[in-house]
Amino acid sequence: MRNWQHYAENTEDLVISSRIRVARNLNNRNFSHKLREDEERELVKEVEDSLFKSSHIRQNYKSIHLWECSDLQATRYLEEHLISKELIKNKEGSAFVLGEEDTVSIMINEEDHIRLQCISAGFNLRESYALANKIDDLIEESVEYAFDEKIGYITACPTNLGTGLRGSVMIHLPALTMNNEMNGILKALTQVGMTIRGLYGEGSKALGNIYQISNQITLGLSEEDIISNLEAVVNEIIGQEIATRNRLYSTYKYELEDKIYRSLGILRSAALLNLNECFELLSSVRMGVEMGIIKDVDKCLLNQLLVATQPASLQLSFNARLNDKELNINRARLVRETLK
Repeated sequence: MRNWQHYAENTEDLVISSRIRVARNLNNRNFSHKLREDEERELVKEVEDSLFKSSHIRQNYKSIHLWECSDLQATRYLEEHLISKELIKNKEGSAFVLGEEDTVSIMINEEDHIRLQCISAGFNLRESYALANKIDDLIEESVEYAFDEKIGYITACPTNLGTGLRGSVMIHLPALTMNNEMNGILKALTQVGMTIRGLYGEGSKALGNIYQISNQITLGLSEEDIISNLEAVVNEIIGQEIATRNRLYSTYKYELEDKIYRSLGILRSAALLNLNECFELLSSVRMGVEMGIIKDVDKCLLNQLLVATQPASLQLSFNARLNDKELNINRARLVRETLK
């Protein structure tokens, strides 16, 4: 699979990445939040052992123990969408196994014992699911999952019971946001068992008009049902976004082009950039690239800046603890150098 930070399938593609996440628990064990720290670390070793029996996993994956990471490094993994806030909350007893050019992350001792996620570039839910299914089978060869014949996979949160599968796409929706249509979309999605969240999922804000759309229901549906339903919903929203962009462009051509070109100009020359302003400007430039208005900016660079401009990533790349002003100075410098 291709890493979303380094590959953009089509310039006009509104979907930045597709993720499949599978929740699993080991049989006859307390859920992660009921385990002592020493029990958590034992469970980490058991899951690692089950994975690293495979020569392919040994050669292409690495295990990262969060209790050995600095807070800044752990936050950077979050900014890269490799781990969740829940995993960081349980830092002293959690780990993750990373592989396939950082497209696969197997979190251990998050809300569930195992949270396996596969993230691919663009709109590729089925590719992500195929790999997740393969790794899930590999783990199950060595450990026994908590499973009930009637219910399905047993999870810590009832909303994940059944398949334990969540599909999600990270999608750019600036025109619908500008047109104040997102609340209506949220209501419509809720009625069909879907939800829309911010850039980092539950409880996060939609920085830079980037949202995550995912299924809410896992019980009573097959994996195929979940993926097909999500694909249909996302295609419908893509159609709405493109139609709204076309209407805006036909009515406000010069205003829209002005907004897009000004945004690029500011990014290429600003001396200070806070995170919110940076993401808003990057969103306008991204829309310009997607609509074919801007032709000299690589979309992969825009994807990389979504991570590189975040606080922990910035501080680690400059190898310094930075205050807010220093973050804004170095963020602006990084963006100028990237887009020059």
